[in-house]
Amino acid sequence: MYTFESRIRYSETDSEGKLTMASLINYFQDCSTFHSEDLNLGVEYLKKEHLVWVLSSWQIVVNRYPALGENVIIGTQPYEVKGFLGYRNFALMDKEGGTLAVANSLWSLLDTDTGKPASVTQAMMEGYELGEKLEMDYAPRKIALPPDGTEGEPVLVRKHHLDTNHHVNNQQFIHIAMDYLPENLVVGQVRAEYKKQAFLDNVLIPYISGRDNVYTIALRDEEAKPYAVVEVTGK
Repeated sequence: MYTFESRIRYSETDSEGKLTMASLINYFQDCSTFHSEDLNLGVEYLKKEHLVWVLSSWQIVVNRYPALGENVIIGTQPYEVKGFLGYRNFALMDKEGGTLAVANSLWSLLDTDTGKPASVTQAMMEGYELGEKLEMDYAPRKIALPPDGTEGEPVLVRKHHLDTNHHVNNQQFIHIAMDYLPENLVVGQVRAEYKKQAFLDNVLIPYISGRDNVYTIALRDEEAKPYAVVEVTGK
């Protein structure tokens, strides 16, 4: 497993001094980015090859949120490649190696010229060392949208929502969706299914449903087609 060490910063915490979900996702995303960069398979390599990895789904399970100043270890492990699909686990650990959070993710490799799937390159196959799947209760990738939701206030995509691929970053979709959760909900699990990319000046219309401590937020376009569907389960 590829790892790096960090310490929980004030800017990464909520009003209770604990790591936020957005910051946790950023740690995981940074970890996979560092891994790729260290293998010379990162942003510049992908740009040269006219390729991009696009996240298709997340499942993140939190055992405990670390507090301000706590030393942590962030790790990632690719465990399977199928054609244009790549599967990655992530883990957040305390300094003794105890598991604070685990995650599963599915990524699609796309050709930036055509927007169509592209096969994983030989360099990627040789560079990424596949390992064993982490132990966790794996959920399905697809998220069912309950029929009894209500619409929330639309969100206009701004520049700060975008990443180097010039579309809304996967963490930003989750961050926006979580604004529609109950005030004091402690999040135990987040699942996200990404349907299509959103760009500058697109409008995201939230469709929100909640029952039995499970909340589903679809961020949809003006024709009610989802960009992303986020399911949040409270502890």
